[in-house]
Amino acid sequence: MVSRTDRSAFSEWLWTIDRFMLMGILLLMGAGIVLSLAASPPVAERIGVEPFHFVKRQAFFLIPSIALLLGVSAMSPRMVRRVALLGFITGIALMVATLFGGYEIKGARRWISMFGYSLQPSEFVKPTLIVLVAFLLAEARKRHDVPGRVISILLYLLVVGLLLAQPDFGQTMLITFVVAALFFLNGLSWLAIVPLSVLGLGGVSAAFVYLPHVRSRIMRFLDPSSGDTYQIDKAIDSFISGGWFGRGVGEGIVKRILPDSHTDFIFAVAAEEYGIIVSLFIVAAFTFVVMRGLYMAGREQDTFSRLAVSGLVCLFGLQSCINLAVNLNLIPPKGMTLPFISYGGSSLLAGALMMGFVLALTRRRPQPRKTPGVSVSRVRPASSVS
Repeated sequence: MVSRTDRSAFSEWLWTIDRFMLMGILLLMGAGIVLSLAASPPVAERIGVEPFHFVKRQAFFLIPSIALLLGVSAMSPRMVRRVALLGFITGIALMVATLFGGYEIKGARRWISMFGYSLQPSEFVKPTLIVLVAFLLAEARKRHDVPGRVISILLYLLVVGLLLAQPDFGQTMLITFVVAALFFLNGLSWLAIVPLSVLGLGGVSAAFVYLPHVRSRIMRFLDPSSGDTYQIDKAIDSFISGGWFGRGVGEGIVKRILPDSHTDFIFAVAAEEYGIIVSLFIVAAFTFVVMRGLYMAGREQDTFSRLAVSGLVCLFGLQSCINLAVNLNLIPPKGMTLPFISYGGSSLLAGALMMGFVLALTRRRPQPRKTPGVSVSRVRPASSVS
């Protein structure tokens, strides 16, 4: 047991971190391993590797992910900004390299091979972009000579351009919604919201007209008879097969013929084997992390930390909602992972970086407060230390 009087670095971290959010994140990470045990063996069998191939790889990435989560959570806001800038520059360079030296899967060039493992650079660009945009908007509010809004838009356009070149329309929409939310939280004029909304609808319409794969997915969602809806149909069968209490651990049937059961449709596997009740607990865990993050963001006094935490939590929550909605056939299908749950080293590491930023920016540290004739110490949010 660590005493509050202990002044070591570990003690300071332990008593200033948001332990409730940390426990929620670690719970989701643990659930990812458990569900990988259920969902990945059939996929491994189909491609001719040993049954626990994907489980072992997920566990392999889990260890550095937890280390990254805890390490980043101990950073100061200034260090968070520096790491975000370095990560953004590196991620953009790798995204450019992916367009020329990456490999193609299902018509998209989003991955690059590094040290024998596939890496999706865009996963790391997302959280770092949000931190940088939050910092630029905060600086623009404090100093009117800083073109923070203009630079933020340029960074956004750079990322979107690279995403559309892959192509990855889903990630483009995700980034667009979160960046728009940051501008809105920063005080975007209502007069600007309407034309920007019209511009956004125009972009979606253009994607429908000029991108065949986007048009195909939307049409199959609106009219299932217009194309192949095999995965969605089997995902819905998983929910029906599992019922309220599930078929039992390892007893899933539909997962054996569900192509992406270990990645995009792992939630459907959870529903079949563990039932709707356990699925609702998973949804509740995501909801808790998001709501806790927004609550902590609302308590922040510093504009940068408030915007960054809000944006990162929105990114985490919106990506989760998209994956869950696809599994339930509520929106057109999109290959987007469920954070900490779906198989994938890039997704796991990027999720740890993202939530490590959130934990770092919501930490509470002693901040001296001067009163007439008295010097006292008062705990303030981490954002008060620049």
